[in-house]
Amino acid sequence: MFKRLFRWIDDRLGTSSFTRTALDKIFPDHWSFMVGEIAMYCFVILVVTGVYLTFFFVPASDEVVYEGAYHALEGTHMSAAYASTLDISFEVRAGLVMRQMHHWAALVFLAALVVHLCRVFFTGAFRRPREVNWIVGVTLLVLAIMNGFFGYSLLDDLLSGTGVRVGYSIALSIPVAGEWLAFLFFGGEFPNTEFITRFYVLHVLLLPAAIAGLLGAHLAILWRQKHTQFRGPGRTEDNIEGSRLWPSYAAKSVGLFFIVTAVLAALGGLAQINPVWLYGPYDPAQASAATAGSQPDWYVGWLDGALRLFPGWEIRAFGHTVANPFFPGALLPGVTFGLLYLWPFLERRLTGDREAHNLLDRPRDAPVRSALGAATLSFYAILFIAGGNDVLAAFFKVAPESITNLFRVLIFVVPVAAFVVTRSACRSLAHDEVHPFQGSVGTRVRRTPTGGYEAVGEEKEEDGEPGAKPAVGAGRSELVWEYPPPPPPG
Repeated sequence: MFKRLFRWIDDRLGTSSFTRTALDKIFPDHWSFMVGEIAMYCFVILVVTGVYLTFFFVPASDEVVYEGAYHALEGTHMSAAYASTLDISFEVRAGLVMRQMHHWAALVFLAALVVHLCRVFFTGAFRRPREVNWIVGVTLLVLAIMNGFFGYSLLDDLLSGTGVRVGYSIALSIPVAGEWLAFLFFGGEFPNTEFITRFYVLHVLLLPAAIAGLLGAHLAILWRQKHTQFRGPGRTEDNIEGSRLWPSYAAKSVGLFFIVTAVLAALGGLAQINPVWLYGPYDPAQASAATAGSQPDWYVGWLDGALRLFPGWEIRAFGHTVANPFFPGALLPGVTFGLLYLWPFLERRLTGDREAHNLLDRPRDAPVRSALGAATLSFYAILFIAGGNDVLAAFFKVAPESITNLFRVLIFVVPVAAFVVTRSACRSLAHDEVHPFQGSVGTRVRRTPTGGYEAVGEEKEEDGEPGAKPAVGAGRSELVWEYPPPPPPG
């Protein structure tokens, strides 16, 4: 019966030829290529857990009096959104696990996107003909950060409300368009009763649809252009070595999906994250006090650090004021993602390389690119750490201003040092042709029956023919004993 059905479909659509070709497609075998799949599987888990949560979450700002299972907040006035979050956490079967699994999946999703982007950057996989896929990937990262912020803000607790207030201030600081953007996304002056509904539509409908569409486009372009691969024996710009999609690669990919699901489920059940019941509902009167010691999710931690480090400067000209939050909160992200979008074209212009590339670089093969990447990562790492300047000040028992001033120095010193060290290391590795974690290989030598030494794996040298070379002066050597050992001379 099934054979007849498949034959009927194939007669009309011609699917067998396409399916056979698709299943025979080759994918390279390297662990770094699986990072992108981790991001994709995290998105799948985000959709599944998110659908479950929408059955119970109430996206409304209507004030209610809480009378649920968490007695510490019983009788407290709060929004319906925050009350439904408490109900999900304490009364809905598996609600807390699903909510925490959803949160962990979002964090891992963005982490996998960043690592995947770094892999593409440091190996030069963004070069021709893959500039379009690079742009798609950067857009995915931007939308994922936005969707994470909107989802994090839906709960209307004191911590997330503090983040919404910061986001509203950044939007309002943008010249000319700031008031319109603040009204569009936040529904007017914050706090108000409109932003939860707008964030909810963006978080569960518009942005997930856009992310899903871009993921599909990313995979379709990858399928059309074929996968890149690292250099190696027999690998050229025109071929590809690896596993067939079916059954080898499919089995590994499905196994990875189960591993990702299991890890996220374990985190959701065992690792507490964002315990909103401890923060209480958002209260504008307590927002200033809540700012101290509060940190957002890691993917916007660098933005929080930039806001804390930037001096209190404002620009007043022609009757207008460019407010302080604009520079670290809007201009810096704009420059960051603008440079990411333009990088394939900037590198092509600076290097003059307009050839198509299917073989990947090692980071050492492009010392300047790798050094710029390391300097950029160190710059945002400093900003990320600076987002906890008040926590660090309390831990080390020093004034917060001292920690802030220290980071203001490090933000310039560390990236320069990272650039110099990385460029030097890449050039040294490229010159020595050694693995960075294995050290110099040197020459492997064998003890001969006459008491001398000869290189392992090489034929003897006679009358100038290629053969054994003396190990003396050859650098680091490794002595290889044969068993049973050769008899002593004589």
